[in-house]
Amino acid sequence: MAEGDAARRGQRAGPPDKSLEEDALVDSDALVNSEDEADLKTPCPIQIVLAHEDDHNFELDEEALENILLQEHIKDLNIVVVSVAGAFRKGKSFLLDFMLRYMYNKNSSCWIGGNNEPLTGFTWRGGCERETTGIQIWSEVFVIDKSDGTKVAVLLMDTQGAFDSQSTIKDCATVFALSTMTSSVQVYNLSQNIQEDDLQHLQLFTEYGRLAMEEIYQKPFQTLMFLIRDWSYPYEHSYGLEGGKKFLEKRLQVKHNQHEELQNVRKHIRSCFSNLGCFLLPHPGLKVATNPNFDGRLNDIDDDFKRELRDLVPLLLAPENLVEKEISGSKAYIKIYQGEALPHPKSMLQATAEANNLAAVAGAKDTYNKGMEQVCGGDKPYIAPSDLERQHQDFKESAVKQFCSVKKMGGEEFCRRYQEQLEAELDEIYANFVKHNDGKNIFYAARTPATLFAVMFAMYIISGLTGFLGMNSIASLCNLIMGLALISLCTWAYVKYSGEFREVGTAIDQIAEALWEQVLKPLSDNLMEDNMRQSVTNSIKAGLTEQVSHHARLKTD
Repeated sequence: MAEGDAARRGQRAGPPDKSLEEDALVDSDALVNSEDEADLKTPCPIQIVLAHEDDHNFELDEEALENILLQEHIKDLNIVVVSVAGAFRKGKSFLLDFMLRYMYNKNSSCWIGGNNEPLTGFTWRGGCERETTGIQIWSEVFVIDKSDGTKVAVLLMDTQGAFDSQSTIKDCATVFALSTMTSSVQVYNLSQNIQEDDLQHLQLFTEYGRLAMEEIYQKPFQTLMFLIRDWSYPYEHSYGLEGGKKFLEKRLQVKHNQHEELQNVRKHIRSCFSNLGCFLLPHPGLKVATNPNFDGRLNDIDDDFKRELRDLVPLLLAPENLVEKEISGSKAYIKIYQGEALPHPKSMLQATAEANNLAAVAGAKDTYNKGMEQVCGGDKPYIAPSDLERQHQDFKESAVKQFCSVKKMGGEEFCRRYQEQLEAELDEIYANFVKHNDGKNIFYAARTPATLFAVMFAMYIISGLTGFLGMNSIASLCNLIMGLALISLCTWAYVKYSGEFREVGTAIDQIAEALWEQVLKPLSDNLMEDNMRQSVTNSIKAGLTEQVSHHARLKTD
């Protein structure tokens, strides 16, 4: 049992022909450091994609990957990548360790091992907490001779389980997509049955992978093998490949009376993979499921499971069944997933809540737009800015009430963010209505030519006065400004008439507006204020004079 306990703690196994005494002599620190060395003498799982739980991001360990793939004896060979992916705690690493046994003993009819031999290799254990994080590959790449005389390199890949309590939907989609894109055979590890949510998750994950690929092939991925663990219905579909094939055809069948959503899921899956297969695997037995000291010994595993396992592993790894990888590029793919170029996949509730709230926002905006169009739409006359703002406030309040009255998912805090978004968008729409309304004001539309004409008139008067007084330099400057104003006025008129050079017209409008706001308007305000003050003063003086005259007449009388 001590050997089995060591295996569950993550002891790394080499080829079976190495003695246990040699393994015992290896220092534990040397095992940890060996992951970073180019020459790995003791085969072990190597982490090539690191999972950063703090920021939910993934990082490719390029050095570790290069140390494995750029070894002299394999760097020029075609590669076969067999990956196992699926939900966490469903026996993916356990299955991969039997694949390792086959690869080390493929020429033996007893490759599955001895009855009392603990199962070692990829780290695995019983229990309900996750074990594997990120993506791991076995450090030893197996070179296989095919029947046509060519050699291929076989790589085994283990992946982080999906849907654990520490991973977001984006994390799960990223790991599944990366493993699917970089593998030639993806084993989709499922429990007991193929449920509709399994197909929907597969659709989401493969679509997330397809988006990251620079070139979209007719079928972007190669082989997908549905592996149904703990199959309990052999009386309907027998264990193994043939029963799995019939079962998969039934599950992926597109029927006329199916809902469109169900049809799309099945069509999408068939369009993504060049080859689909299914294998039905029985339960390994109660000792495997309930014994905390189970270490993988065949004595504790049911015979049905062992019999089907002897068929499953060669089906994936026998030389005549190997599927070579057609494309590569995991380094580029992971950089895409590290960025923000792809949409973030979300849970069903979050996606539905977002759609629900966005629909409510769109309905409220539509109500606001219709109301404002009735007030200052395209065929409506100019309205006073104060009245327009009052109408805006009324319609905005009505739109927000409509948004709040719609039943929405996601909770109060989630919906509040969309209400704030709605209010901000309504303010932006109002700003556009204000500009549109100002354009109907004939005085506002004439502000630019009036300003330019005022500048020309002022420069003409100042030029004449300064020229008369002998200040020729100032007179010349005024003439220059008057000429520029005249050219600007002509250019503005041409832009408004032809619709060409709109950027030039906008620049002239901005300059004229700045002159109006900073110079002409303050001057006119000051002149009007002075005139009003003078008028009031004159009125008061006239009144006082009249009163004095009246009193004088009274005294005379």
